Amino acid sequence: MALHVIIPARYGSSRFPGKPLVKIAGRPMIQHVMERASRAQGVATVAVATDDERVARAVEAFGGKAIMTPEACRSGSDRVALAAQSLGLGDDELVANVQGDQPLLPPEVLEECAAPLLAEPELGLATPVVAITNPGEVPDPNHVKTVMDVRGNALYFSRLPVPFPRDGEETTYYKHLGVYVFRNSFLGLFASLPTGTLEQVEKLEQLRALEHGHPVRCVITRHDSPEVDRPGDALRVEGILLGGGQGD
Repeated sequence: MALHVIIPARYGSSRFPGKPLVKIAGRPMIQHVMERASRAQGVATVAVATDDERVARAVEAFGGKAIMTPEACRSGSDRVALAAQSLGLGDDELVANVQGDQPLLPPEVLEECAAPLLAEPELGLATPVVAITNPGEVPDPNHVKTVMDVRGNALYFSRLPVPFPRDGEETTYYKHLGVYVFRNSFLGLFASLPTGTLEQVEKLEQLRALEHGHPVRCVITRHDSPEVDRPGDALRVEGILLGGGQGD
């Protein structure tokens, strides 16, 4: 089944204005993300959903597809839902929301997250998590932690370290990566749900699904995908690319 990748990309980030267009190794960051996503098996569409003509023009300048969406969207997944509507996709087609600040995204992550939706027709959403190996990421609220049940369905996502080792037990923390693969029918349902209290408090859109009783399947991957949250992150990623690590 074809996978349609839509990358939500706002220009007006409060922490890093113009972030999608920051140059990394000579190319806009959004171009790196699109090129990475296009390498995954089964991908039929890669498009950017944006609210800003500057982003759209930049995407079209390197031959990419841009879809204009309203400025006011509750989350990236809501923006992706609007863009998916414009593509006229069927209910059972798969739509991936890939956050536009992951220029080192391993394409295999998309394939891994699509697999459970292909195997389980009743499943609506899957997302990747990776074991944290850098202890500094555990208390960092920019790295979202995940706890799961025995089937791999998410119990909770938090910016705080969860679970908490009360008596100092050793535990593995799992970090959520900014990729969501939806069944298109569920993506439409997700966008129709009211904002949840926990979603509002933690500023984590995936909590909307959990609060309304819908499972979120967590796929444990061995691939990390460093995000660009601040200008310094872009320099770090550029160093990885130019140094030959996770290179294009």
